Amino acid sequence: MVEEAAASEFEVKIQMRPGDVEHSWASSPVPPPQLSDHRRSLPADSLPFRRWTPWLVPTIVLANIVVFGVIMYVNDCPENTPGFCVGLFLGRFAFQSLKENPLLGPSSFTLKKMGALDVQKVVQEHQGWRLLVCIWLHAGLVHVLANMLSLVLIGIRLEQEFGFAKIGVLYIVSGFGGSLLSALFLKATVSVGASGALFGLLGAMLSELLTNWTIYTNKLTALLTLVVIIVLNLAVGILPHVDNFAHIGGFISGFFLGFVLLIRPQYGWVNKKKIPHGYIATQVKPKYTAYQYALWIFATMFLIVGFTLGLVMLLRGVDANEYCSWCHYIHCMPTRISSCTESTISCLSSQDGITLNLKCGGSQRTQSYILPNATELRIDELCLELCS
Repeated sequence: MVEEAAASEFEVKIQMRPGDVEHSWASSPVPPPQLSDHRRSLPADSLPFRRWTPWLVPTIVLANIVVFGVIMYVNDCPENTPGFCVGLFLGRFAFQSLKENPLLGPSSFTLKKMGALDVQKVVQEHQGWRLLVCIWLHAGLVHVLANMLSLVLIGIRLEQEFGFAKIGVLYIVSGFGGSLLSALFLKATVSVGASGALFGLLGAMLSELLTNWTIYTNKLTALLTLVVIIVLNLAVGILPHVDNFAHIGGFISGFFLGFVLLIRPQYGWVNKKKIPHGYIATQVKPKYTAYQYALWIFATMFLIVGFTLGLVMLLRGVDANEYCSWCHYIHCMPTRISSCTESTISCLSSQDGITLNLKCGGSQRTQSYILPNATELRIDELCLELCS
């Protein structure tokens, strides 16, 4: 009886923060109880969530780096564009000129060849696979390193808390959602990168905090911090040459998918299958709250309708800008440096033996290249570099 009375006075305090669960025993008037043959009462809210060993996120990081290496191998700047390469000591892994690609990477021709998001090819040539493949490609060394660093900082923590399966689904679906929204608004540009998937993870962090609101302490501080980080990252997307529609599409996809995949049991619920032998726990609360169920249902319906509608619009060749006259400001805000206008670029070309001569139609700039039997795609690529 004395032992049971002591156990009933035992107090467990849980200090929880976004993505973490910590147990503090310091405030207990007695040492933590040891299992014995006596039956004791187990606080239902004292069971920690499972901690996973992250392996998927490091694998994704490695895969992106390997794919970038393959892209540079295929690009082979010294062979395809002799005299216009950076880092010739790298051999066929040398970068295109900084004027053509300031991110230290391949040519746009190579990116298209490897699966970059090109709306014309998706719609007219039925290459829908580009919506997924493009999230594994990067425009340059700077691009891939920045994205992979962000993925490590965000993804490792999430995978530890929720496991590889949920985070894997979040990453892929968010990346697809970013590609889909980008394809609906940006018809004349080529897009690559994992930014949409990364913003999806940020969106999932926000929805996870909201749907599991009751189990966290310092919730307002965590919410404000997360919102500031998201707003600052989205603000960067209005700069020229940044695909902010992919960011927003990935964020929206991840935000609603978080309500579906990252839901936690509410404070005070216990899974009876995990009660240690010799303890008794009485379930006094349902596993999830009513608002968690409501958010789960609404998010599921939103995702189904949103993806279905987006795919139908894309395959029918609909330009979403016709239904939103101001949305182009989300992608690029005009400044004194950049007007955000897409001008038509054309060149006059002539082949003199092994020499290709190009003349820009706008600026009248000319350039000669040692390039026998140049293909039409390669000429278009050199024209874009010459006239930009």
